[in-house]
Amino acid sequence: MNKGDFVSIQGKSGCGKSTLLYLLSTMDTNYEGEIWLKGELLTGKSPNELAKVRNEHIGFVFQFHYLLPEFSVLENVMMPALKLGLKSRAEVEHIAYEKLKMLDIAEQARKRATQISGGQKQRVAIARALINDPDIIMGDEPTGNLDSKNADLVFGILKDLTNSLGMSMLIVTHDDDFAKRTDRVITMADGKIISER
Repeated sequence: MNKGDFVSIQGKSGCGKSTLLYLLSTMDTNYEGEIWLKGELLTGKSPNELAKVRNEHIGFVFQFHYLLPEFSVLENVMMPALKLGLKSRAEVEHIAYEKLKMLDIAEQARKRATQISGGQKQRVAIARALINDPDIIMGDEPTGNLDSKNADLVFGILKDLTNSLGMSMLIVTHDDDFAKRTDRVITMADGKIISER
C-alpha cells in the first residue's frame, strides 16, 4: 500500500476482513509472517511498543464511534494525543479544535458526546483518529451505522483526507457503493485475498 492510497476490503461476513485489519493494525498479534510499517518491522515488538506505534502512526474509525459519554466532544478528540504525551494539554486542545473545524463540527466542541447526532459522532470519531496526524486511517465499517446521506458525508471526508493530506485509508466495508469509489478494492473469502481491482 502506498502513501495516499484509499483501499477498501470486501467479502462476506466471517471471511476474515476484520481479522486482517486487526492484524495489520497490530491489535492482534497471533499470526505467522511479518508486518512492516514505514520500513520498520513490527513483528515481535512488545505490547507497549506496539501501542506506541499504533498511537503515533495509525488512526482508527469503527462502526460504533466509542465516544466516552461523560466527556465533551473536544475532550474525546484530545484523548489519544494526551495519552501519547508529546504535547502540552493546551497544544492538544488547540489541535483537537482545529481537527473539529476541519470536519465542520467545531460548534459542537463543548457538548457532551451524548448530545450530538449519529453522523456528528462519526465525524468526531474521525477527528479523534486524526489527532496524532497518523500515516494511515484504518476503518472497520465506519459507515455501517449511518444513513446514506451521512455515509456519503463520511466517505467524502475520508477521500478529502487522502487528497489533501496524502493520508492512506484501509477500510473494511459491506457497502458496495463505498467500495466502488475507493482507489482499490481487495476481496476476501475464507481468510484469503481472492482478488484486487
